[in-house]
Amino acid sequence: MALDCGVRLRRMTVAYRTYGTLNAARSNAILVCHALTGDQYVAERHPLTGKDGWWDMVVGPGLPVDTDRYFVICVNVLGGCMGSSGPRSMRDDGMGLWGTDFPPVTIGDMVRAQKMLIDHLGITRLFAVMGGSMGGMQVLQWVASYPDAVLAALPIACAAYHSAQNIAFHEVGRQAIFADPDWDGGRYWASGRVPARGLAVARMCAHITYLSEEAMTRKFGRRLQNAPKDPSEAIGLFGEMFEVESYLRHQGSTFVQRFDANSYLTITRAMDYFDLAVEFHGDVANAFRGTSTRFLLVSFTSDWLFPTAESRAIARALNRAGANVSFVEIPSDKGHDAFLLDEPDFHRTLAGFLAGCAIHAGLET
Repeated sequence: MALDCGVRLRRMTVAYRTYGTLNAARSNAILVCHALTGDQYVAERHPLTGKDGWWDMVVGPGLPVDTDRYFVICVNVLGGCMGSSGPRSMRDDGMGLWGTDFPPVTIGDMVRAQKMLIDHLGITRLFAVMGGSMGGMQVLQWVASYPDAVLAALPIACAAYHSAQNIAFHEVGRQAIFADPDWDGGRYWASGRVPARGLAVARMCAHITYLSEEAMTRKFGRRLQNAPKDPSEAIGLFGEMFEVESYLRHQGSTFVQRFDANSYLTITRAMDYFDLAVEFHGDVANAFRGTSTRFLLVSFTSDWLFPTAESRAIARALNRAGANVSFVEIPSDKGHDAFLLDEPDFHRTLAGFLAGCAIHAGLET
């Protein structure tokens, strides 16, 4: 596959999982696109962590994305570390792993790799493409690149470009990885080391952006963990004093067990470079003119990483393009991560929209 950077991958692996059954007409397929640190294990126990699927509240029998009705596909993105080609994969020449020599990829590259898989499965038109955060960016790219291949699109908690603030947070995380002596210029794998401290800090920094102040206050407040009875004894101590500190350290330490540092660098850069307007003469509306795809945009009131204003801007662009678009802002105090959590209003919105699209399409399962 030819990448946007001009490099051609002579061999490429795309790792994916499927749920449900593809109908005879091959018309009930839904592609679920994962976010930055997600993977293809959307609705089943993860083989490395043993945790439940990252969207098992949404995807499954009788759930909003009902696997008794739909054939669900989830793909590990190009550049990832759970089976798809990326820095931890073997080089084209077979001489060791790619590491930092793996070429830079874009959201467009990720989508083209997914399209090759969809073609391989013999599916000419997806019933829906959906995803949150970076997954939402992929949804927008899908419709822009393959307007006739998507009946319904659900970009959730995302934007048509990555903001300067978000790029800045990513850069802090990348610099933390670079500063870890075990990173070794990106060749840590050659000596069996992992830049665990740097990658953990990157995860901690990013995780703060996924939460809201209300959620952090509700969950942790200023509560101390294992606090001494005499407050004066706490002065000068730098252990796990506050519960929020312990939580972030746990997030960091568990993350390094399942994610590759070079993949983190690769994928965050792909998000940073995403700007749909650039591809279409400076106007996002140009990406969707004449499209027959039906859109549902969803945002959350407390999401400050991808605030409602950015989803609203996409909705306005779709209106200018004459597209069929619905837009919902879900009240929630859970921040950006709300799309991954138990939000009944959100789940009802998804189920209702998909059911309406199924009626419109005369979908039979």
